[in-house]
Amino acid sequence: MIEVKKIAKNTLLIFVSQILYYILTFFTVIYTARYLGADGFGILSLALSITGIFAMFIDMGLSTFMVREVSRDKSKADKYIPNVALMRLILSLLTILLIILLVNVINYAEIVKIVIYILTISVIINGISGIFSYVFQANEKMEYLSMSTLILSISMLTGTLIGVYYQFDILYFAYLYIISNGLVFIFIFLAYLWKFNLPKIKIDWNIWKPTLKEAWPFGVAAMSGLLYTYIDSILLSIFQNNTVVGWYSAAYRLMLVVLFIPNAFNTVIFPVMSPLFKTSPESLRLINERYFKYMVIIGIPLGFGTTFLAQKIILLVYGSGYTNSILSLQILIWTMVFTFIGASFVQVLQSINKQLIITKIAVICVIINVILNLILIPSYSYIGASIATVLTEIILVGYTIYATSKLGYGIRDLNVNNDLSKVIIASSIMSTFILYFNDLNFYLLVVLSILLYLVAITLLRVFDDADKLLIKNLLNR
Repeated sequence: MIEVKKIAKNTLLIFVSQILYYILTFFTVIYTARYLGADGFGILSLALSITGIFAMFIDMGLSTFMVREVSRDKSKADKYIPNVALMRLILSLLTILLIILLVNVINYAEIVKIVIYILTISVIINGISGIFSYVFQANEKMEYLSMSTLILSISMLTGTLIGVYYQFDILYFAYLYIISNGLVFIFIFLAYLWKFNLPKIKIDWNIWKPTLKEAWPFGVAAMSGLLYTYIDSILLSIFQNNTVVGWYSAAYRLMLVVLFIPNAFNTVIFPVMSPLFKTSPESLRLINERYFKYMVIIGIPLGFGTTFLAQKIILLVYGSGYTNSILSLQILIWTMVFTFIGASFVQVLQSINKQLIITKIAVICVIINVILNLILIPSYSYIGASIATVLTEIILVGYTIYATSKLGYGIRDLNVNNDLSKVIIASSIMSTFILYFNDLNFYLLVVLSILLYLVAITLLRVFDDADKLLIKNLLNR
C-alpha cells in the first residue's frame, strides 16, 4: 500500500507538470508553425529529427541504466556520475563528427546545415543535465524533474513569442533551444548541489566495460525507436521537400503532445518496478496489469476522438495553410494508441533486465520501418510515411507483449482483457456522438464527448474494486 501511495503521489506530480509542459509546448509549436510557415517549420522539424536520433547516441542507454541501478542502491550515484559524464563527453564528440558527415553527404542547403549544427549543441547540453536528472528520478524526487520541464517549456514559449513579435528568422528559433536547455542545466545542477553532495571526480575505468555492456541494449532500443520515429522526416526531405516535411511534422507534433501521459507513468513507475523484480515478482505483474488497463482506458478513446475531430483540430491549431496535415493526423494518432497499449510491457522488460529483448525487437522494427518508408514515400508522400509509422508501432507492440507474456508477466486477469472490448464499445458510442453533433462548438463538443465516454465506461463497469481503492488512496493523499 505504501508503494501504491508513492506511485499515486509521484504520478500526480509528474502528470500535472507534464500537462503544463505540453500545454506550453503546444502553444510554442502553434506560434512557430504559423510564423515560419510549412517550409520553415519543415526545416526546423527536420533538424530536430536528425539531432533527436543522434541524441540517443550520446546517451547510449546510460540514463536508463543509471535509474535502474541507483533506484536499487542509492549509494551507487557517486560512482556513476563522474564516469557516465566522461562517457557522454566522448560520445558527444563522436556525435558531432557523425552529424557533420551526415548533413554533408546528404548535401542539405546551407541554412538547413546551420540549423542542424545549432540544435546539436542544445542536445549536448541536454545530455549533460540529464546525468543529474536521472539521479533525482532514481531517488523518486520528482518535483525537481517537474521544475526542470516547466523551466524548459516556459523559456521556449517566451522566446518564441519574442521571436514572432520582433520577426526574427529561423536561426533565432534554433538558438532558442540552446538557451532553454542551458537554463535547465543551470537549475538541475544547482538543485543537485543543494540536495546531494557533488561526488568526487574519480574515474574508475574498471566499471566502464560492464556499464556499457549493460547499458548499450537500452541505447540501441531507444535509438531504434527514434530512428523509426524520425527517419520518415529525413526520407521525406530527400524524396520530397521541406514543405511536405512541414505538413507531416505539424500532424506528428500534435500526436506527440499526448505522449506526456505514458511518459508521466514511466518516469514514476520504473524506479518502483525495478526493485520488485527481485523482491516481489507478483507485485510487478499486478502493477503491469493496472498500468496496461489505464493506458487502454485513455489511449483507445483518444484514437477514436482525434480521428473524427482531426479537421477541426488542424484548422484551429495551424490554420488553412496546413489542411494537408488532416489525413496525416487521422492516421498517425493510432501510433499513439498502440504506444499506450504497449507502454507497461516495455517497462516490465526493462525492470527485469531483459533490455536485450527490447533491443532486438526495436532493431527489427526499424528495419521494417525503413523498408516501408522507402516503398510508400515515393508514391504516397507523407501519407505513406504516416502509414509506415503506424504499421511499425503495431509490430513493435505486438512483439513486446508476446515477449513479456512468455516470461510470465503478461495479463492474467481476464477481467482486464474484457475491459478492452468495453472501452472499444464506449469509444464507438463517443465517436457516433461526435459525428452526429459535429456542428457544435469544438470545445463544447470535446467536453461533452469526454463526459459521454466516462458515463459509458462507468455503466459498462470498467472500473473494479481495485481501481476504486486506488482512486480512494490517491484522493486521501
